[in-house]
Amino acid sequence: MIILWTDALIFTLVVVMSILIFTLGKQDSFLRPWKKVTASRTGMASLVFLSFFLGIGLLDSLHFKPHNTQETEVISALDYWATGLRTQQEKSYSAPFAAHLYSKALIQQENGESIWGYARLKYGASHLSNIPADKTADIANKALQGLLKGMIVVGILYCCYHWFWQFSFGSTQSVNVVFSTLAVLVSVSYLLVELSGSYHVMGTDKVGEDVFYQTLKSIRTGLVIGSLTTLIMLPLAIIFGILAGFFRGWVDDVIQYIYTTLNSIPSVLLIAASILMVQVYMANHPEQFTSLIVRADMRLLFLCLILGVTSWTGLCRLLRAETLKLREMEYVQAAQSLGVPRYKILYQHILPNLMHIILISVVLDFSGLVLAEAVLSYVNIGVDPTTYSWGNMINGARLEMAREPIVWWSLAASFVFMFSLVLAANLFSDVVRDAFDPRRAD
Repeated sequence: MIILWTDALIFTLVVVMSILIFTLGKQDSFLRPWKKVTASRTGMASLVFLSFFLGIGLLDSLHFKPHNTQETEVISALDYWATGLRTQQEKSYSAPFAAHLYSKALIQQENGESIWGYARLKYGASHLSNIPADKTADIANKALQGLLKGMIVVGILYCCYHWFWQFSFGSTQSVNVVFSTLAVLVSVSYLLVELSGSYHVMGTDKVGEDVFYQTLKSIRTGLVIGSLTTLIMLPLAIIFGILAGFFRGWVDDVIQYIYTTLNSIPSVLLIAASILMVQVYMANHPEQFTSLIVRADMRLLFLCLILGVTSWTGLCRLLRAETLKLREMEYVQAAQSLGVPRYKILYQHILPNLMHIILISVVLDFSGLVLAEAVLSYVNIGVDPTTYSWGNMINGARLEMAREPIVWWSLAASFVFMFSLVLAANLFSDVVRDAFDPRRAD
């Protein structure tokens, strides 16, 4: 087992969140708004979708060195599961479900002659002898098999829930929404897995690598950028925002000076300078980075740190303004008059009434950071070029949009996956905001 820095932080975050949810689950102030979330069909469908993406990201965060390969090669559990997609590499571009290369090339005939045409793919549709006659029926047959397998799996889970699991996480309508969403996701997943064994369902890129494999690997990068960066910026925003709003005076002046100065620095230039510093350090200390995956992981971790340092100021302003209002409320004034310690006032009265702002900001910042990674990688100051990410896919596909014929599938695949993740996060954030906002309480 190989534990990278980002792997350790991801699983630590999962453990901490699990403990926090288990602890808060005993408090009525947490259960009441959460019941509103579980009663929302949009919220539960979005949560299932986000959990599905999270599962793929965690699977891709289990790294190890297989015994039957080179000693320096490090792969993840997702790589091991998708060995076929990872190793079945073509010569160059091929369109989704294609059986031939996308561009013409010299083809060597058995008699030694060379002709100019579309060469047959080495792996894609290689099992078909008569492509025009058999391809459509074969795709339909494999797609139907995948859908049936997915429906059977979800059916088994649904029966197990009703027979063995007595805990209800919502109304009957919410349960039906959860299993309906799960049925769609699992069925489509089985469909893609069944087809990807014989075809490149999303085509291949310039070097012949499967685009579907690239999009799956990019999920982890998006989750790491969104979650770890949020983990870094959240304590800074909460602590500085509450202290500035509650104590005011010189404390407020110092904190305002800090985030105003930080906002005055162009974030793109700060990120670019920091990434260049990391690259120089790696070049001067090659003995600390023994493989490409370790170098890429360190750059990804440092990018999260820089984004976290530059992203906390917006939430800090919101929390400061809300704290200024809350400190004048009657119950806070009464607690101060009775001599309640300040730290108890902050923890018991101020912080709970800021949770709706914190929760909605966390989810929205997660969406913004996933998009920010794509933009930064597009201008070559994001993650390492060897790291799979939607930004790198878009950056690699931008020049191919001007060629004839257009290579569109890399851009389309990265857009669909990124759009799905960000949309689910935004929909879930709307439901969480409505549930935890005390002004909307019934």
